[in-house]
Amino acid sequence: MGKVVLVTGAARQLGGRFVRRIQRDPEVERVIAVDAATPPHRLGSAEFVRTDIRQSSIARVLAEHAVDTVVHLAVTGGRPVGGGAYSAVKETNVIGTMQLLGACQKSPTVRRLVVKSSTSVYGGTPRDPAVFTETTPPKSLPSGGFAKDAAEVEGYVRGFARRRPDVAVCVLRFANILGPFADSALAEYFSMPVMPTVLGYDPRLQFVHEDDVLEVLRLAAQEPRRGTLNSGTFNIAGDGVLLLSQCSRRLGRPTLPLLLPALTWAGSALRAVGATDFSPEQMRLLTHGRVVETTQMREVLGFEPLYTTTETFADFARSRGSGLLPPERVGRAVDRVAAMLDADGLRDAVDTVEGAQR
Repeated sequence: MGKVVLVTGAARQLGGRFVRRIQRDPEVERVIAVDAATPPHRLGSAEFVRTDIRQSSIARVLAEHAVDTVVHLAVTGGRPVGGGAYSAVKETNVIGTMQLLGACQKSPTVRRLVVKSSTSVYGGTPRDPAVFTETTPPKSLPSGGFAKDAAEVEGYVRGFARRRPDVAVCVLRFANILGPFADSALAEYFSMPVMPTVLGYDPRLQFVHEDDVLEVLRLAAQEPRRGTLNSGTFNIAGDGVLLLSQCSRRLGRPTLPLLLPALTWAGSALRAVGATDFSPEQMRLLTHGRVVETTQMREVLGFEPLYTTTETFADFARSRGSGLLPPERVGRAVDRVAAMLDADGLRDAVDTVEGAQR
């Protein structure tokens, strides 16, 4: 890893955890944490520089500290740190990335760039393939929200890579990030007492654990190991998939199936009162789902996640506590009903119900 590492988005919990994580690497001499807001968490021995990457001052930070590795984590779809308008997040995603890349292009010391992206760049339509690879073009480009921001960011990064071929560039497209400390819009959705869903749809979902996110970022920010290559674009996700219905049962939270127009109205109302960021992008995910291929992650990048999709969700569910319908309580109720009906020769019907519950 480079001797001097600059991390953007340090005020968010993921950025703060990564800043603390890389300080344990013996090859790292200094860590420069950057954000426009003061972090509400500890940053260890890292040097915090309060600056807005939308401003040209980020170039001065790179020059003053002779930064050789930049880890760009300020591309996000979450709420603004400390409150504020969502437009500030979009400006940081797009304009901030443009300013940061311009500063990196002029810097003679920068040798490695790692960018946090998202599998949402693939979009979500009924015409999409069952599984996306890194080279799968979207059937239709995202029209707004974080997905559009991420697609624009990746376009700017590709342009930077062409202008600075001497810089190793790694783009990590993460599936939905979950874990005990998750603060994403999807984590808020899964924490609702009753989860609105799209009537007639049960999408397939993939997750990646926060701990795996930190580890793959660390791997991408260092020199490649023998037989691996950490330059390029990689899908990052845990093995396996879960249906949305399975997620709701494991959380013990009932669903409320709605027609898509009604769900769109409900999502707008929830977003207006600040209950959750029920964006059109999330609506598409909860309608069509999204699954990506991770062969390149293993065979080229050389990364093997510690958590599968199921294990990631289980760790997240434990941190959220039991919902209105705890799975173990539902299971005991089903067993009691089965015992009552068994005498009447209806055991087969109960077995069918139990199988559906699992």
